[in-house]
Amino acid sequence: MSSDAVAISREAWGSTPDGPVERFTLDNGRGLRVRVITYGGIVQSIETPDRDGGTANVALGFDTLQGYLDNPGPYFGAIIGRFGNRIAEGRFTLDGVTYQTPVNDGVNSLHGGTTGFDKVIWAATEMDGGIALTHVSPAGDQGFPGELSMTVTYTLSADGGLRIDYLATTDAATVVNLTNHSYFNLAGEGEGHVYDHVLRIDADEFTPVGAGLIPTGKIAEVAGTALDFRDPATIGGRIRAGETQMLYGRGYDHNWVLRPRDGEPESAAFVVEPVSGRTLTVLTTEPGMQFYSGNFLDGTIIGGSGRPYRQGDGFALETQHFPDSPNHANFPSTVLRPGQEYRSTTIYRFGAE
Repeated sequence: MSSDAVAISREAWGSTPDGPVERFTLDNGRGLRVRVITYGGIVQSIETPDRDGGTANVALGFDTLQGYLDNPGPYFGAIIGRFGNRIAEGRFTLDGVTYQTPVNDGVNSLHGGTTGFDKVIWAATEMDGGIALTHVSPAGDQGFPGELSMTVTYTLSADGGLRIDYLATTDAATVVNLTNHSYFNLAGEGEGHVYDHVLRIDADEFTPVGAGLIPTGKIAEVAGTALDFRDPATIGGRIRAGETQMLYGRGYDHNWVLRPRDGEPESAAFVVEPVSGRTLTVLTTEPGMQFYSGNFLDGTIIGGSGRPYRQGDGFALETQHFPDSPNHANFPSTVLRPGQEYRSTTIYRFGAE
């Protein structure tokens, strides 16, 4: 089955003061159906079968646009930028010039600032196998230098893959770190905690953080810590470990240093939910991945199922460059200059066993 067999439909899905919002439904004809809205480029739902063929939505989110407008904080399903994850005190220096971005996470900047790419309406066009979203971020947007022109494509494959390709160019030196912030529960959205999911992360190291979840700059081995998922383990098995790193994150909210990539998407993680048998394989070209265990969900948000999202009711696997990279010369560079292209690919592949 080729990608041109993916059925694509579009519909009006409300509006914001910035204009109308559309929703696209992508269906690969083999049980995978993904819905994306143009507001924030949000992956609104992912329907995929279990081992018995029963289909459920495995992505946390809302069934109306207003849900996303009223609850921006979790970033459910959104495109994240201009800089995914945290920048210490929102400040970095590039080519001798210091830039200040909005502080929206304690004293730090998170996910691009107060009005990141999760809150803009992306222009959408249909393409072979999916859709292409485009947006131009003007120079000075949220304090970042350079006009950034971006295309993010969502395409489906016959083998259950949701592929996300990112492309960006700039007219002046800037920093870029784009990712997607989908939260998953392979038992089904709203079906309770994910602590029984079994997770493997293909990483031997991670970037330790301080109390504000900003990396210290060190790269440490996962061996002997609660962050060691080299062998499959349940998400909840060590989540209440008394280790300092776990206390800082209230659970898992850390960047894993993935094993070296060769430019093509390679395995980063594998997750299975034992009861349904649903699986998720993450492949990426990125050097890092933030595993977040939904620690700050507190029961005040009602999801599309009509059920509240409580702590641990979803997990995110955000493929990325490392947090606070502009302030750590030993981390892979996030600098993009004129004439260069920022390219990144991540595949979320769903299955059942």
